[in-house]
Amino acid sequence: MTSISKIRFCAVASILSCLFLSAASGGQPKVLDPVDGALPALGASYPRKVEVAWNRFYDHAGLGSILARLHEAFPDLTELYSIGKSTEGRDLWCLEVTARRVGDPARKPGMYIDGNIHGNEVQAGEVVAYTAWYLCHQYGRLDRVTALLDNYVFYLMPMVNPDGRDRWLRDSNGAMSSRGGSSPVDNDRDGVADEDDYEDLNGDGCITQMRIKDPQGRWKRHPDYPEYLMVRAKPDEAGEYTLLGWEGIDNDGDGRVNEDGKGGYDMNRNYPYDWQPKYIQYGAQDYPLSQPETRAVADFVLAHPNIAAAQCYHNFGGLILRGPGRQGGEMKNADERLLEIIGQRGERILPFYRSIITWKDLYTTWGDEDSWLYGGRGILAYTNEMWTPRNLYKGSQPPSDEDEAEFIKQVLLGDGFVPWKPYHHPTYGPIEIGGEKKEWGRTPPSFLLEEELHRNMAFTLYHASTLPLLRISDVNVAPLGGRLFQVWVTVENQRMMPTRTAQDVDHQISPPDVISIQGEGVKVISGGRITDRFFKRVEAVECRPERVELETISGMEAARVQFILQGGGRFTVTVDSARGGLLHQDVSLP
Repeated sequence: MTSISKIRFCAVASILSCLFLSAASGGQPKVLDPVDGALPALGASYPRKVEVAWNRFYDHAGLGSILARLHEAFPDLTELYSIGKSTEGRDLWCLEVTARRVGDPARKPGMYIDGNIHGNEVQAGEVVAYTAWYLCHQYGRLDRVTALLDNYVFYLMPMVNPDGRDRWLRDSNGAMSSRGGSSPVDNDRDGVADEDDYEDLNGDGCITQMRIKDPQGRWKRHPDYPEYLMVRAKPDEAGEYTLLGWEGIDNDGDGRVNEDGKGGYDMNRNYPYDWQPKYIQYGAQDYPLSQPETRAVADFVLAHPNIAAAQCYHNFGGLILRGPGRQGGEMKNADERLLEIIGQRGERILPFYRSIITWKDLYTTWGDEDSWLYGGRGILAYTNEMWTPRNLYKGSQPPSDEDEAEFIKQVLLGDGFVPWKPYHHPTYGPIEIGGEKKEWGRTPPSFLLEEELHRNMAFTLYHASTLPLLRISDVNVAPLGGRLFQVWVTVENQRMMPTRTAQDVDHQISPPDVISIQGEGVKVISGGRITDRFFKRVEAVECRPERVELETISGMEAARVQFILQGGGRFTVTVDSARGGLLHQDVSLP
């Protein structure tokens, strides 16, 4: 046997020895992935019924296919339906995920999650689909996921704006285009809508920047990164170029380029809470919920009064935003404190993210979705602005333009940038076209995308884990004589979120929680809320003593009520909370 053959033989023997060592000692060999012999990394579900590559972006059909495959693979956990149609007729898919054989899905506390209300913010759609995929695969495998789906229901809607998403993915438009929907808007007020959009002039599949050589120009190539960066010339030095904006021509002959692109409104300014018209809030459209997409979302939320929490995904900036959207907007102190606590945990789960108040720390918004969810529906909601360039080098400070150019050059090996090439423009004459690809900047590179999806999902699942979780912890029956009985019922909320937020209670958005007693052989003489369990003080109801209404059951606290019953036999205690669930417990009188 040659020396090389001996080396190969020893290597094979070593591998076989490792695989079968435990079996030889009376144990079992390590079970590996039968597909490729790999040991799955932590955090990745195994086995996978639905294989998805989470290092890329999918169009409306692609994400819809993922949801359909999940529904087919997990029929006991999912329901798939469309809540409406987009402007261009695409389905607004929603995947409902819960343990359908455990309780009534319609009566479980619910969490609503959506993304991609802005068409160019594509990873927002992926994170919602990833959350559905993860929940389905980890149910029965991870105790925390199993408990979430046993106790709660998730409504997952990856694409609020599928028209804008598909246009951004398929057409070679720039990083900031396709933000809005596709209803025509006359942005330049010339009587014609959408007539002057971007064009891929040189046919390279990317819409990038135009520049023209100009001795009076104020831009020049970066001395260290001339192929990537343009920098302003100093006041006392000559420039090389004038920047002309995104690729395009003057389609309507008005002396401007790309001033009336497709659409031109913002669906996240179209919700009916704190809405303001277009002359105050750009993109608001003519009236609240004027767009079919926002109308469908609002109708869905209104039809599901069990929704207690919500998560809206956007990009970018590495932000966990909470309301209000304007100074002086609705936010009760108790609700603000809970949102702050959850957001602080989010800053730990999501490195380099900041939990901030929208109007105070970012900018003012009118008619945005999470302001409506909280202000109009009393739902505790966040908007996550996904992805921060700090993740490129894992630094405490945002990277400079030079840092980003270095990343493109050394880590992406040039991918992320289109080299400048000459082109003859019908108006400007000889120009150059090139610059950053639309994927660079607002979306993570492929190898960081899955991390971004998982961490944001983990924050959302933590948010979901604070939803109300009620249990009837004690039903104490004490004889009073003469077939009369005193019954004390204790209902615990085992999580931080109350059954009704302070905003909900203050505006009576959802019905009060009700604790009631029913039984054929019993008559309820009186009922009331226990205001002091030590001194046995009771605030009696004035009518219908068999049911006691509570404004809310606070987080990590218990509510107690007292009933005086007459009779005998069995009775049922019922706890009915729109956002806390429906509980029953049968009790026998002694």
